[in-house]
Amino acid sequence: MIETGARRREIDQVASGLFHANGYAATSVRDIAKALDIQAASMYAHVASKEDVLWSIVDVAATAFERAADAATDDAASSDPVDRLAALVEAHVEVVTANPERSSVFVTEWRHLSADRRAAIGARRDAYEARFRRTIADGISVGAFSASDASVAATFLLTALNGIATWYRPDGRLSRDAIADQYVELALRSLSEDPR
Repeated sequence: MIETGARRREIDQVASGLFHANGYAATSVRDIAKALDIQAASMYAHVASKEDVLWSIVDVAATAFERAADAATDDAASSDPVDRLAALVEAHVEVVTANPERSSVFVTEWRHLSADRRAAIGARRDAYEARFRRTIADGISVGAFSASDASVAATFLLTALNGIATWYRPDGRLSRDAIADQYVELALRSLSEDPR
């Protein structure tokens, strides 16, 4: 029987770590089972396939990013695009630093999903990126941002934000809040200043 309880969450967490460290393709069901100290055959009492584990991880991550962005833009002090972008950047940093391994898997391993699942996640990723594009375009239209292409600017910011998952450590030199503050400052400066 396929589970959604504590054991399933444990499988997803362990698999996130292995997919992050070794990649989805290089990680077997046997590797996940060994890390959980169970028999590989026992995994199938909890999951249907390795891809189902990846799907679960990616779906949970996508939902975390979407909910954080919803809350951030709902709570933004005003409709000001600078405030909205700052809130989106801060929310993204919070999700990545809350679970860098899962975030890394979402960013890099989703391409291993089957075509239907890949398309579904691709659509969600596009919709999420569109929040950044719209906010940046709004900022360009009112003169708050000097970027000439909102799509390129959004890709630039999200690439930088997603990179946090590759180096962030909870016991590192900077706290999650300090990282968020610095990324907000860098994001706003990169879009509003032209040093030429």
